[in-house]
Amino acid sequence: MFTALLDAARNSPFRTPFTRVQCDDGTVAPTEKAVVPGRSVQAAASREVEFGSNEFFGLCAVGGILSCGITHTAVVPLDLVKCRLQVDQAKYKNLFHGFKVTIAEEGARGLAKGWAPTFFGYSAQGAFKFGLYEVFKIQYANMIGEENAYLYRTWVYLGASASAEFFADIALAPLEAAKVKIQTMPGYANTMRQAMPKMMGEEGITAFYKGLVPLWCRQIPYTMMKFACFEKTVELLYKNVVPKPRDQCTKGEQLLVTFAAGYIAGVFCAVVSHPADVVVSKLNQAKGSSAFDVAKQLGFMGMWNGLTPRIIMIGTLTALQWFIYDGVKVALSIPRPPPPEMPESLKKKLNVE
Repeated sequence: MFTALLDAARNSPFRTPFTRVQCDDGTVAPTEKAVVPGRSVQAAASREVEFGSNEFFGLCAVGGILSCGITHTAVVPLDLVKCRLQVDQAKYKNLFHGFKVTIAEEGARGLAKGWAPTFFGYSAQGAFKFGLYEVFKIQYANMIGEENAYLYRTWVYLGASASAEFFADIALAPLEAAKVKIQTMPGYANTMRQAMPKMMGEEGITAFYKGLVPLWCRQIPYTMMKFACFEKTVELLYKNVVPKPRDQCTKGEQLLVTFAAGYIAGVFCAVVSHPADVVVSKLNQAKGSSAFDVAKQLGFMGMWNGLTPRIIMIGTLTALQWFIYDGVKVALSIPRPPPPEMPESLKKKLNVE
């Protein structure tokens, strides 16, 4: 299976612009002589990880762990107030009032409630999300061929991100359920070690996965928007805003473009996934309820509670995640191909110069 995946990666239109050429005597030609015209990636170190190798996918997963685990944990106070706004609008009237009430009742330490399940849950989710996205993007692009992969690249991004998030949420669900219990049910538990055994004792394994379907409904559209919007925004920024080609930009300039594209993608992510996020928060608080029951109880307007803080949180979060992920790729010499260009065969068919 891994051999087939590696072959697919080498033939992918999203591959690194450096390819290895096999000579007649079985030796491998130097990488520098096999540069695809018009495409270049600056190596961050003398040895660059081979695109599509097991090492490549493993390091992408490490980048995902760092980008998601660190950023989600950093915004736990904002996430806590956002969740409380969603489940008790009467008590927590707005974002600033929510912070004020929480600090008055629990002190500043109360804002850190749920940090442990957040860190471990979103680290696991990040590993699957980013690592499997790279796998599925290569596989899907190879399945439909180089020309179609370019023409329908947005669909490749959408399909790859949705597939990756499906598995990522299975890893996230138990810890997300514990986080919501800690943050929205006063007196239930103060730590992950207290919450998880108590949940198992009360409801069994169902307690950890009853929110999985609404979590998919929240996270899959979010991730599809996160990856597809980011990839297209980067492409448009280099084409219409950045005054020089990407291969002429410094690493710092490239990371600045990454941050800007990530923030733009994050705003759209927050809007499309917000109703499901409210349902997840309310569902994990209400024992014995179904997602349909919670949605019916909330009504259409109720499912938009806490949208403003979530836009702030997700916009910043998504921008930082892409910045960290891209930074990890630079630091670990992971290939970072530029936005895809039209294949030469397609240019000839379409008479494009």
